[in-house]
Amino acid sequence: MKPDRRRMAVLVLTVMGASFALLAQDPKPGLLSIPELKQYVPAVYFFRGQSATVQIRNAAGFRAQEGRLVMAALVDTSGYSADVAEKYQGLFITEVKLSVGGNTLAPGQYGFGFTQDGKFLVMDVGANDVFSTPATIDENLRRPVPLKMAEDGGGYRLYAGRKYVALKIM
Repeated sequence: MKPDRRRMAVLVLTVMGASFALLAQDPKPGLLSIPELKQYVPAVYFFRGQSATVQIRNAAGFRAQEGRLVMAALVDTSGYSADVAEKYQGLFITEVKLSVGGNTLAPGQYGFGFTQDGKFLVMDVGANDVFSTPATIDENLRRPVPLKMAEDGGGYRLYAGRKYVALKIM
């Protein structure tokens, strides 16, 4: 190979390598895959003085700009007192500021639950209520599952069965 062709080949390979490195560092926004959920969602979650096993099969999340994550998962609440277990169904972790059903939620780690009276409740890790907002019922949802997220225009929906709450990045 001539020296000019070698230089050109090295330059092309360098540019391609740098491009792949940049793509790998900044994944595209959107719903997280099952392997990503298994990587990011904790196996155990601390809430109200106890650690509970996380149900990875009932986990969902999405990636925002700059690779920031928003995740939710159901947890085993069997060890909690009745008053906490009644409200607390899962973990909610956000690395971005969100609008949740019209309420502002700062980045952080929270507990959440969909209540019997049709509300979505967010609590801090001490089980203190942060806010509640009405949940919406999606009668057209084909196959309700215990927990999932779905894209919704410029935002996402967090579903528990047919109940959902709208999530929008602020």
